[in-house]
Formats: sequence, C-alpha cells, structure tokens
Amino acid sequence: MEKNNLPNFRDIDTKNILSELNYLIELARSSLEEAIKKKTFTYDSLVVLREEVEDNIDNFWSPISHLQAVCNEEALRKVYAEGLLEITKLHTEMDQDSDLFLAYEEIRDSKEFSDLSIPKQKAVTNAIKDFHLTGVNLSASEKAKLLDLNSSLSTLSTKFSNNVLDSTQEWQKTITNVEELSGVPKNALSLMNQAAVKKGAKGYLVTLDIPTYLAIITHCDNRDLRKELYLAYGTRSSKIGPGGEKFDNIEIIYEVLEKRRDLAEVLGFKNYAEFSVSKKMAGSPEEVLSFLRELGRKAKPQAEEEMKLVESYAKNNHSLDEIKPWDIAYYSEKLKQDLFEISDELLRPFFPVPRVLEGMFEVARRLFEIDIKENNTLATWHDDVLTFDIKRGHKVVASFYLDLYARENKRGGAWMAECRAKRIRLKGDLQKPVAFLTCNFSGPIGTNSALLSHQEVITLFHEFGHGLHHMLTKVEVASVSGINGVCWDAVELPSQFMENYCWESEALAFISGHNETKEPLPEDVLQKLIAAKNFNSALALVRQIEFALFDMRIHMEFDPDKEGQVANILSEVRDEVSVIKPPDEYSFENSFSHIFAGGYAAGYYSYKWSEVLSADAFSKFLESGIFNRQTGEKFLYSILEKGGSEDAEDLFVEFMGREPSIDALLKQSGISA
Repeated sequence: MEKNNLPNFRDIDTKNILSELNYLIELARSSLEEAIKKKTFTYDSLVVLREEVEDNIDNFWSPISHLQAVCNEEALRKVYAEGLLEITKLHTEMDQDSDLFLAYEEIRDSKEFSDLSIPKQKAVTNAIKDFHLTGVNLSASEKAKLLDLNSSLSTLSTKFSNNVLDSTQEWQKTITNVEELSGVPKNALSLMNQAAVKKGAKGYLVTLDIPTYLAIITHCDNRDLRKELYLAYGTRSSKIGPGGEKFDNIEIIYEVLEKRRDLAEVLGFKNYAEFSVSKKMAGSPEEVLSFLRELGRKAKPQAEEEMKLVESYAKNNHSLDEIKPWDIAYYSEKLKQDLFEISDELLRPFFPVPRVLEGMFEVARRLFEIDIKENNTLATWHDDVLTFDIKRGHKVVASFYLDLYARENKRGGAWMAECRAKRIRLKGDLQKPVAFLTCNFSGPIGTNSALLSHQEVITLFHEFGHGLHHMLTKVEVASVSGINGVCWDAVELPSQFMENYCWESEALAFISGHNETKEPLPEDVLQKLIAAKNFNSALALVRQIEFALFDMRIHMEFDPDKEGQVANILSEVRDEVSVIKPPDEYSFENSFSHIFAGGYAAGYYSYKWSEVLSADAFSKFLESGIFNRQTGEKFLYSILEKGGSEDAEDLFVEFMGREPSIDALLKQSGISA
C-alpha cells in the first residue's frame, strides 16, 4: 500500500484493512510487552520504540481515515468504525498501563533525562501527564469503565458524522425554470447545471453543499426557495430534516454528553469542560466563559446596530415588512454592494485557482524562504487532487495533498489532517512530514479553472497555515512535531495568521489575477474590498461566541435528568449574546460536527482564543512590514518550527516579547474596545 512511503490510494482494498490493522496493533502490544519485561529503561529503548509502533499504525490508518472523510462509501464506513474501535482500545490500554507509566517516570527521574533534547523531554513529560489524565491510577473496574466509555464515544462520533453527511446529501432539488433562480451568479448557475447534467437531468441541481447553499441564500431573489433551503440546511440530522428520524442525531447528542460527563467524573473532574481545559492554555472553564462574555459585551452593541442597518435597508429599499433569518444574508449582500460597490461575484474572476495557489506559495516564499513545487508522482484518491513538495534550497522537506472542491460522498467543511509526522525512525532515517489539506469550494466549469470567492481564498490560506505549522517543523519527535502536542486553543494561531494576507494590497497584487486578462485586482476594487472587510463583522463575531458559549456550557452543566437541557442552554446563550434568532425548528446543534464528531468538544472557544493570538502576532508584521524577513524568520523559529515541543504561551511570548492582548483582535475586526 506504500508508494514513496506514501499511500497508494487506488490500491487500498477494504477487505484487507482490518486484518492488516490488527496485525499492527498486536505487534505494538507485543513489542511494548517485551520492552517492559527488560526492567531497565532508556529513552531509546522505550519512548522511541513506542513512537515507532504507534507511528506504524498512524501511517497505515491515516489514509483510511482520510478516505472515510473524502470518499465516504458504505463498505468503508463499516471497516472504519470497527478499525477505529480497535485503535481506541489500544490507546486506552497504553494510557492505563501502570508498568508503562512507571517506566516513563523512571526515564524522567534518570540521569539521562537532563541530557535529552527539549523535544524529547517534552515527549516524556507530556506522556506522564496523559497517563494521569487517562486514568492510570484507577482501579481495574474504573479502567474497564473508561475503556467502555472511550469505545462508545468513538462509535457515536462516527455515527454522528455519517448522519450529517447522509442528511446533507438526502436533500436536492432540480429546477428547470431558470427564472426561479433569478439573482444567482452565472458561475453558480453553471455549476448547478453541470451537476444536473452529471445526474442525467435537465435544468439546475440545487443541493445543500456549501457552494450551492451560499449562492442561493446570499443571492437568490426567490424568497420561498431561500426559506426552503435555509430550513433544510438548518434541520439536517433532526427528525424533521432531510431523511427524518433515520438520520436524527438528538439521541446521539445526549448519549455523547452523558458519556463525556461520566468519563470526566471517573477521572476526578467536576465536568467534561474541566477535563478538556486541563490540556489547554486557558486556566479553567470559568476563565473561558469570562473571555467569551467579555468579547460578547464588546461586540453585541455593534452587532445590534449592524442588524438594524440591514433591517432598515430591507424595509426602505425593498419594502420588506419583516426580515426573516433566510433574508439576512440576501439583504446584507445587497446592502454591502450598495455601500461598497463590491461583491464576491465581482471578485471571483480575479481569483482563478492556479493564480491563487501561485500567489499563496509566493507569500510563503517571502515569509519563510521556502519553495513549493507540484509533484505529479504521488497517487491520489480523485483526479481533482493536487500534490506538492515543499523545498528549502534544493531539498524536499515536506509534501502535501490538496483536495479543493465539493463533491458527493465528501464531508463538508475544510480541514488539515496529518498523513505523516516528522520523526527519526527506529532505523535512524528521517520521516518527512506530509499533510492533507481539504476544502469544499465551487469546482471548475468544463475545462476552465475554478474561480474562488474571496472568502474561499481566505479559507484556503487558513488551511495552508495549519499545513505550514505541521510541515515546517524542525522537531523530529512525532508526539511534539508539527501540530502534535500543541494545545488546542493555540493550534489555530498559524492558520488565522495566514488569513491576514488575503486583505493586504501588497499580497493581493500577486494572489489575484483576472482569469482572462491576468491583471491583478484594480486599485479601486482593492480599496473597496478592504473598506468592506469589517462589514457586519460584529454579527459574525457574536455568532461564533454563541457557538463557543453553547459548547462550553453544555459540557459544564449537562445533567441527563434534565429534559430538553441542550435546547434550553442554547436558548439562554442566544438570549445573552445573539442578535439573530432562528425559528424554533432550526436545530443547528444536530449537525454541529466540530464538537460532537470532531476535536473541539469544550474547545470551540479555541477559534476566538487563537484569533487573539494571531491578530496580536500580525500586528508585529504591520509594524515592521508584512513581508519583513526578520519578523518572518522569528515567527518561523518561535512558532512554526517548534511545534508542540514547548508550551504555546511561552512560544508566543518568545515571539512578541509580551503576553497576548485582546485589543488587536477588536481593532482588526473594526470593533470599538
């Protein structure tokens, strides 16, 4: 299954996955058992061995996990769920192995420890902390309970994610009369027509995939269609949504929350939020709530004014008596066009994919002195997927896969995932870091290059920032190289930092280029884009605060005996910080995959926490020049290269020379402090 030590996706046979995985798992168990029997332990004989056997499993499983997200098919689902269960069991066993824990403590307390490099020391101390956080000191019955809880949570997470995908794909509508799609941009119409033709239908195929959904909800004059789409999207995986009870996630939500609460209690925490935050920069759940509420207090008044402007505009300019949630994006876009004479569809021709990629790679070259070249020798899972090498000088230091476009059986959203971690293997050679970068953009029409909206460009830069964090690491210990070992509320720093370059005229000069004339954004359009940057920014901010407060509160307060508690807490949060109130049937929590099927449980606040760090860090570039080599070198050295080998707060202070400040984020968002 390996090609150049990378997966040959086309040759992966679902029939063989479990047998190969179980072989690697048993090899890991027997190898560690043999190592423990020796009674004397060194870093190389134990920690490196454990890293090796775990990395063998990770390297085998990463393409399987990735395929489950980007080519989700029934045969793979069953295998993935069973395999993930076995991996969860193995990790739980290791984390609760008292002999393994004592061996790590022996290494930490040995004379050898002080001679180890900082990353190796961090790998040992992190592991010891993880042993405590996963119940190494518990009784046998409590360990068994933890294993059962972890296994159940793994299964529930996968089922939640599958339900969201299935419910999303359940809804579609073919429209033959183009007048029903009045206002929808030509690019989006062409894509909908192309999708219909692929299905053997005439007209335009409307789906809940994000590019189509946004095109309708933002631009379509047909109010009834906007409402239909809004409610279909907002009720996914609920009993009244697409697919109905078959894909309803509400029982899974309650089961997940109850099991997380039980897990936290077994480990000695008051609630799951306290357990989650114990591994992050934030000191406590209460500190997180205070942080979010401070942001909310400062943003909500401006958000209310922004909403009044949209309502007034819809009433006075379009004779709308009452604005509904499915009207807000539509009239906001029209107001934005009137105020700034700018729109995504005006900008889209300036962002053809080849030019954007070329410009993004040029940003990285200027900042970090790296070159990025396409590598067509790597096997991929779809013809749309691009593959690249990152070079320092003439040496390849990392590689990545780039999967840009939405399609059937592909999970929505955008993310970066690890394919390979940078590490020194047991035999002494270096394994280079490799990343998966995945988006769900509007695809190409016919043989023409895809044209991105400016927001899609920002998303691409965001995921590329995650990728750089993973791939530019100089740390050669897997558990703390790249994004590994970075506390969750700092992991968004590099990704959000890179977004800033999508707004800077010096960068946009080479990121943009008209798909026909090749000319960059004209100066007048550029100034309008920058002027419109913070349009409705407070509305966007309070929406994120709503999600983060809801996430933190349900993981702090959940009580299975309180009926309807999830909906009640969400309602209370909306009363506190929200400006836009959706209708009662709207059930966004049923498709909130970040916290119920991703890694953000009691951690969604990380986006805002990290944004404080990224805005503050970018202020240093604004002072010295956005491509200042010394500042870029310092960011590379202090943040990107060190991965998780040192505490995130210490690395931030090393770069900035001080503690982070919230003021830069407020200023960046155009919100008065």
